[in-house]
Amino acid sequence: MPVPPAGPPAASSAPHSAPVRPAPRGTGPAAEPAGPAAPAGAEPEAAAAAAGPARAAGRGARLGPVALVVAAGVSVQFGAALAVVIMPRAGASGVVALRLAAAALVLLLLCRPKVRGYSRADWGTVVAFGVAMAGMNGLFYQAIDRIPLGPAVTLEVLGPLVLSVVASRRLVNLLWAALALAGVALLAGHGGGGFGGLDPLGAAFAVGAGAMWAAYIVFSARTGRRFPQADGLALAMAVAAVLVLPLGVAEAGSALLEPGTLALGAGVAVLSSVLPYTLELLALRRLPAPTFAVLMSLEPAIAATAGFLVLGQALGALDALAIALVIAASMGAVRSRAGADRPAA
Repeated sequence: MPVPPAGPPAASSAPHSAPVRPAPRGTGPAAEPAGPAAPAGAEPEAAAAAAGPARAAGRGARLGPVALVVAAGVSVQFGAALAVVIMPRAGASGVVALRLAAAALVLLLLCRPKVRGYSRADWGTVVAFGVAMAGMNGLFYQAIDRIPLGPAVTLEVLGPLVLSVVASRRLVNLLWAALALAGVALLAGHGGGGFGGLDPLGAAFAVGAGAMWAAYIVFSARTGRRFPQADGLALAMAVAAVLVLPLGVAEAGSALLEPGTLALGAGVAVLSSVLPYTLELLALRRLPAPTFAVLMSLEPAIAATAGFLVLGQALGALDALAIALVIAASMGAVRSRAGADRPAA
């Protein structure tokens, strides 16, 4: 997912995972020591032998956080696939209510945020963050109740992509916007059981979720500047849970309290929020934020895989091409922004 447009980004790229704060400059792989150098005057074979373990350690250090980010993306999308399984029991709003309520409870217990000492502007920011979070999740779950998971995430990622392109104000980003639009044109331009057969309301919900994702990024960054650690996140998650609970109760009623539904809802919360948050937090301690964002751009592909493996949602060749175009556009926008933000030598 593209990084937030201004200020210290506090949101992860997981569309529906808890935001995390990127590692400080100098803590990524480039700042790590290269390992012991070969002694001066040593034979070439000895120097190569001494450098070999260092190169292997360096590769391991780079692959470690990458694996964590990929695992977080897998967790998020398989959590979404599990949510689709629960929807016949509790409905889309019921699943969102279970997920956000469980995640809020876990975060409030872990963070124990203080509620005193904040200004009206601080509370306005955290409430706006909570509203964006509720809207993003509510619209996304309404989307995947109607259209396949892969296409839903592909449409949703357009929100952060547009935000990144607009915020960068660079001509090259028009290319990435055009590439994304080409993907969307493929998405809607052919018939069959994949993108071309999308339910219009489901597609609209996915696009709306993308717009709320962009708002989520903006208010996550602002919340991260006003609240310490993950306190703002915990409070915003509680706001989101309060907003969606009445809708969930209205749709699902007493089904929300059935032990099986509660257990599956807790599983969705763990897979979609708690586990990705932990994995991304660990990854960002050693991985630069731009690299992290590029990796999160792979989420439409992960979502399509989860939809196929868990839900049997097969995609055709043109569907896969549409996903690939949007992924390429997202990666290109992130890399262009990273290049623009890099200070000149």
